[in-house]
Amino acid sequence: MTPTNSAEQALEEALALVSRTPGSGGDDTGGHRAVAWPRARDVAARAGAGVRARTHDVPLAGALGEVLEASLEALTDLPSFDTSAMDGWAVAGPGPWHVREGDVLAGSGRPEPIADGEAVRIATGARIPADTTAVIRSEHCRETGGQLFADRPVATGQDIRPRGQECRSGDLLLPAGSLVTPAVLGLAAAAGYDGLTTRPRPRVEILVLGDELLTEGRPHDGLIRDALSPMLAPWLARLGAEVTATRTLGDDPAGAAALLEAVTTSTADVLVTTGGTASGPVDHVHPVLEKAGARLLVDGVAVRPGHPMLLARIGDAADGRHVVGLPGNPLAAVSGLLTLAEPLLRALAGRRPRPRYTAPVQGDVPGHPYDTRLVPVRLDDEHAVPLRYHGPAMLRGVAAADALAVVPPKGARSGQELEVLDLPWASGGCFT
Repeated sequence: MTPTNSAEQALEEALALVSRTPGSGGDDTGGHRAVAWPRARDVAARAGAGVRARTHDVPLAGALGEVLEASLEALTDLPSFDTSAMDGWAVAGPGPWHVREGDVLAGSGRPEPIADGEAVRIATGARIPADTTAVIRSEHCRETGGQLFADRPVATGQDIRPRGQECRSGDLLLPAGSLVTPAVLGLAAAAGYDGLTTRPRPRVEILVLGDELLTEGRPHDGLIRDALSPMLAPWLARLGAEVTATRTLGDDPAGAAALLEAVTTSTADVLVTTGGTASGPVDHVHPVLEKAGARLLVDGVAVRPGHPMLLARIGDAADGRHVVGLPGNPLAAVSGLLTLAEPLLRALAGRRPRPRYTAPVQGDVPGHPYDTRLVPVRLDDEHAVPLRYHGPAMLRGVAAADALAVVPPKGARSGQELEVLDLPWASGGCFT
């Protein structure tokens, strides 16, 4: 599927709004005024929607979590023949009925017709004999002396699933763009499919930047544990991505060269970097993107934590790759995932935007003077309850959270409705 001019135009319009809209008073990042948080998410979604879609044909099991590229149409009537909805007796005409020998079982051939006044035992899912009036459940009748007696009135057609009750051959079952869930796999199999045409998961490569990172043991001598590598790959997978690699690069010139090589040669659809997005002496992301000829779509977002995040594109709108630059602090990186990576990946995968909902917050929540805040919350039956330990470098709060609440500039009062961003494990992962 080729991106339409309207998709490209929509992205350009969003970028034009970004360039015309002054920052909300937040810090400048990389020499650019920070983009408002809702606008940044909109740009990321439109950037993904403008990319030319890849498709593939996969067996049913391989389609789980992907998106239908073509509509799902029934290849047969469902059910494809009249079937019994219950274990019991197929009967013809009014009772009592003479019991015929033998059973009609699921999976057996076409049964013999039954004559008026006859009954034959039948199993759930078995084909209905011709001339059957109704099926009587076993618990609603009794057999005595070769005769079957009903304990209650019998309605014509009761407990018979007629051919085509659910659908007829050629009926539209699901439109293109539907997420393939376990239930969709079951429906496709029932409708006669062995495989599906879907949009594959976006491929993502993770590049963790920093000389100070340890991969094992306790922090010591100015070195800290790498908290991002263990977290990002499974998080991105829950967002529907296929993570192809996770690499750690240093902050030295060799690391900058390796970053440039990755940005210019990677076969991933999206590169996710961590750290190096600000303007410090060893922050190489901006210079590398400039050397690679990247176009910065978002360069700083008016959100706390995570304001130095960025989104860039390598190549043209239809076939290019994207770079999502996350801050190096762990909770700031989570903010970047939900602000830029998630809407970008959903659009690349052909999935609909995340459903939006709000919840009343319990207690007053302080805000930044100018920027949006993302605060870890626990969701109970009635409220979003803010959690402690929500500094940019802290994971203790988000590890106990169900979601992040979107707190507007200057804060929120107790009971105020706030937008809530579910964390992927709290909302069914990639099947939301």
